[in-house]
Amino acid sequence: MLKLLFTSVLFVALTGCGYLPASKQARKVVGEKLFVEVQVLLEDPENAVLIKDATRKSVLTRFHSALVLREFAKTVLLVDLVGISFTPLQYDTNGYVIVYRTNVSLRVSRQSKGEKKQYNARGNYDFTIEPNAVITDSQRFDAISQASLKALDSFVAQVGAEGTKL
Repeated sequence: MLKLLFTSVLFVALTGCGYLPASKQARKVVGEKLFVEVQVLLEDPENAVLIKDATRKSVLTRFHSALVLREFAKTVLLVDLVGISFTPLQYDTNGYVIVYRTNVSLRVSRQSKGEKKQYNARGNYDFTIEPNAVITDSQRFDAISQASLKALDSFVAQVGAEGTKL
C-alpha cells in the first residue's frame, strides 16, 4: 500500500512539474530525421569506425530519431575526433599500472534550419588490466566505444539544454 502511494505521489510530482527527459528536449532541436557523418582520420581509421558506430547508436538510443540520407534529414551532425588518450590511474604494489582511463574528445557540428552550431564533447571510461600486461585491442576498442558514448551523452545534454528554451 505504501509503495503504491509513493509511486502515485512520485508520478504526480514528475508529470505535474512538466519534467521532460533531456533526450526529448534535444529532439525538439534536432528533429526526427538525422544524418550523421564522422570524419575519418587517415592516421587512425579504426578509432573513427568506433566513433561512427557509437554516434549512430547514440542517435538511435538517446535521440530516438531515425538515421536518413542527407537530403531527407532535418539535421546533419558532423562528428570530428579531436583526441583519444589513455591515462594510468592506479598502480599495484610493484608499480605496474592496473587501472587506465580513456578520454575521448569530440567536436560535433550541428546544421539544421539554416543554423550551424558547434559543440565540444568529452567522455571518459575507466577499465582494469592485469599487472604487467598491455592493453589488448578488444579492451582498447571497448574503452574507446564506451568513452565515445559518454562524450555523445554530453552532446545530448548540451542540445537538451537548448531544447528547454524552445
